[in-house]
Amino acid sequence: MSFETVLTEKRENIAFIILNRPEQFNTFSSQMAKELNAALLEAEADEEVRVVIVKGAGKVFSTGIDISEFPGKTPAQYHEWISGMDKMHFTIASMGKPVIAMVHKFAVANGAGLMLAADFAFAAEGTQIGTTAINVGLLCTGPIIPITYGVGKKKSLEMLLSGDMIDAAEAEKLGLINKVVPLDRLEEETIAFARRTTCRKKPAGSAHGQGILLQNAGYAFCPEICLQQRGFFPALHQCGCAGGGECISGKTQTRVAGKVVFCQF
Repeated sequence: MSFETVLTEKRENIAFIILNRPEQFNTFSSQMAKELNAALLEAEADEEVRVVIVKGAGKVFSTGIDISEFPGKTPAQYHEWISGMDKMHFTIASMGKPVIAMVHKFAVANGAGLMLAADFAFAAEGTQIGTTAINVGLLCTGPIIPITYGVGKKKSLEMLLSGDMIDAAEAEKLGLINKVVPLDRLEEETIAFARRTTCRKKPAGSAHGQGILLQNAGYAFCPEICLQQRGFFPALHQCGCAGGGECISGKTQTRVAGKVVFCQF
């Protein structure tokens, strides 16, 4: 299957899915969300693939959702829109093959959500991670659920309600990332780990057991994502209909490579 907003490739038994909107800092459009899920399912169905690596093209991993799609939706349209953005959590949770996020520079909002949805995460030194939607009057309801499972109530509430970002070193200490490495070694280290999870001799049935473990770990928080969505849709509608999304204010700007990014959502 061919895609426009993600790239796919296969090296031996490792599938690579590359977020491919570098000029938009790999923000999630509806199309990219759909194509990411389709690419994940395609890798899951490929009998030659045993592990999946997801990474971002260009300067960053992902800076969230493309807010150009935000204004003026009906409640039903917001339901469909945000459900599509959160679907990766359910897709990855349903997979029997491990998914590794390979992140660099920024993984915020829905970009952080993708990193957290993955079974493993490797990050370049200095990568900034955050649930930043509070800065535009909303909440990162999808990403915060796996964060809560990982770090507990107090730190997850701090991240959710402050909108502050943490660096990769702190995220590793909190258990949100498996390993932090220099940028020039990120792909090498991630691939080496992927091969360790797939290339050793394993007893009969171990692949099935691995799949059950991965699915159970992911499904643990999926019902809570659904519950959070129900409370989020009214807020989206109220904010999105207020003058075409005027709650997305200039004071929340973040600069990446000299450009202003309004997409920490």
